[in-house]
Amino acid sequence: MALPRVLLLIPPLTQLNTPYPATAYLTGFLRAHGYEAAQADLGLEMVLRLFSRAGLEQAFTRISRMDRPWRGEIQQILALQDIYLETVESVIAFLQGKDPMLAPLLARPGFLPEGPRFAGDRRPGQGSLSSSPSDTARHRATLYIEDLTDLLHSTVAPQLALNRYAEHILQATSSFDPIEDALAQPLSLTDELLLDALWPHMRRTTPDIVGLTVPFPGNLFGALRIAQALKRRYPDTVVVLGGGYVNTELRRLNDPRLFQYVDFVTLDDGERPLLCLLDHVAGGRPDTLLRRTYLCRNKTVLFRDGSVEPDVPMHELGTPTYAGLPLSGYLSILDSFNPMHRLWSEGHWNKLTVAHGCYWKQCTFCDVGLNYIARYEMTPTDVLLVQITALIQETGQRGFHFVDEAAPPAALKALALRLLETGTTISWWGNIRFEEAFSPDLARLLAASGCIALTAGLEAASDRLLERMKKGITVDQTARVAAAFRQAGILVHAYLMYGCPGETIADTVDSLERVRQLFANNLLQSAFWHKFTATAHSPIGLNPTAEGITILGPAFGGFAENDLRHADPAATCPAWLGEGLRAALLNYMEQVGFDIPAQRWFSHPVTPPRVARTWLKRALSASSPAPLTAERRCVWIGGRPVVPSTGAARIRIILPSRTDDFTITLSSQQAEWMLRLLHEATPAPSRTNREYPRLAEARQQFPASGPRGFDRFSKTTPWQTIRQAGLLLV
Repeated sequence: MALPRVLLLIPPLTQLNTPYPATAYLTGFLRAHGYEAAQADLGLEMVLRLFSRAGLEQAFTRISRMDRPWRGEIQQILALQDIYLETVESVIAFLQGKDPMLAPLLARPGFLPEGPRFAGDRRPGQGSLSSSPSDTARHRATLYIEDLTDLLHSTVAPQLALNRYAEHILQATSSFDPIEDALAQPLSLTDELLLDALWPHMRRTTPDIVGLTVPFPGNLFGALRIAQALKRRYPDTVVVLGGGYVNTELRRLNDPRLFQYVDFVTLDDGERPLLCLLDHVAGGRPDTLLRRTYLCRNKTVLFRDGSVEPDVPMHELGTPTYAGLPLSGYLSILDSFNPMHRLWSEGHWNKLTVAHGCYWKQCTFCDVGLNYIARYEMTPTDVLLVQITALIQETGQRGFHFVDEAAPPAALKALALRLLETGTTISWWGNIRFEEAFSPDLARLLAASGCIALTAGLEAASDRLLERMKKGITVDQTARVAAAFRQAGILVHAYLMYGCPGETIADTVDSLERVRQLFANNLLQSAFWHKFTATAHSPIGLNPTAEGITILGPAFGGFAENDLRHADPAATCPAWLGEGLRAALLNYMEQVGFDIPAQRWFSHPVTPPRVARTWLKRALSASSPAPLTAERRCVWIGGRPVVPSTGAARIRIILPSRTDDFTITLSSQQAEWMLRLLHEATPAPSRTNREYPRLAEARQQFPASGPRGFDRFSKTTPWQTIRQAGLLLV
């Protein structure tokens, strides 16, 4: 029997600048196993159909037929609809990078129609972050698209937002009722454009199975609109639902109504469940031997997990592929000039994973028991390098985003060394924990390998709260790690929470003061502060009494279960607290507002922070270098040393780096020792991590009377110069 054909779809909406990676991972995996697999980003295609002259003409025509007394902002845009029709395709082409010479025109006021978003674009300290004419043009083009999105959302496309679709329907999804009601409504304009994008892919690929990835709540309605249409036009096609939202929120699914639209729902990593399901569809496996899969029989939801095959290990996943996804069609929008923030919305990033799951998995607020956190496994470094090389060849792009829950320091060190050893040039960023293992030397090594930015969860800038949530870090430690990254030229973003169990308003104000100091000293470039929510699968949600909180609901209604309402008698979390935190961060990310006392950001009186304004200075001064007796390997990231002359008792050596030349003078014996050390410590294609010289061995080999000779040398200017020039101890 022929192998089933598969079509994997990204529903609206995730990002507009780069594909969500789930279908690329699974398409590459299935093709490696001999399956005919295709993929498409229907969210992008829907947006491109909408933001065209033909799409806007349909929208304006429908709005005119609605005959309603529109508010002033809508009337303002409608009055300029002819100009929007004339300019929309030029704006989209520019945001796609296809017509860069439009930048001077788009940057100049007077060409684009300026709606409410332009009027509200009053960034704090506007101009404090420099912008090129191209950036100015892209920002103005983004405001233009946001104006149109607001118009359409308020009129003929209520589901539309630029990075989510119909998310408001999912605010209370413990029951399937609101989703079923929404799916019973007539198609909106964007629904119609979504399905118009679907049918050509169905005719082209004639799939036996259609897989829909739902990574976020804002993808579910679009996925089910697609599934609903498929069941009407292609009733024999098997429809499968999976993805991050499903893996987190549908773990107790028992409502059969979902299966009017889909045939199967798979949990956790999709590779093994899909292989089992494809075998089942081909007639080679009973449904009892499926892997982590829901199905429905006689209006009863059944969960099948009888497969004896293990999950596919990281070294067998193969290489993702973007084949079939129009990388040149994605939009690089610019809603912030902040250099860290804009990484999320600009340009294409090849997505890879350094390690599956989290090596810490103790945080009480995290879903540590679920597969995507609990199953920890590193991708072998050489496998990762093969994937990197293949994606560069396929996409022509050298930008990589490692989408780990928390990339481990050891794995990033190994990757950085292999990149340097093979001379592979990439620009990369990813997510980590603020571990003390990220020393200044390791940060320099990561930067030398192409690391440009890192994100990490600080959560609460309070040691008491961090200890309570078992985060495993301290605020002082976070400051030192952030300082190491910034000294290496790496941007840093922090994820923050407020309203944690036991957190008082005074705690929150203290946290804001610490965050202010981190931003003011350029140790953070970006951050996001969200309200704490207890989740059903976290230690807090599973045992709320241990945290002193009471779960209030919602009652499980057979469909989704994740976010929980709770009461906390020991915490205070009014809405105005979040508003003040967001206002402060907006200013800090624009590099202004540092002289405003932390308590002044709030609309209600609060006590001043209890944190000394010298906290950060003291935290950084407490840092001490690793002792020379510590287990370290020597890695040289500088250029090839130059020795102008030899034979003298003292030898001058030039140590070149990419930005500076350093000069030292050593005795002939010390020079010979140092040159040999740098040669052995230089990354090269034939070298493995174990071959880098150990510091302890180099210390013993130093040409002096015993180890203390090196200890004395380590305090001299030449040794400090060698370290500055690029000798790392990692």
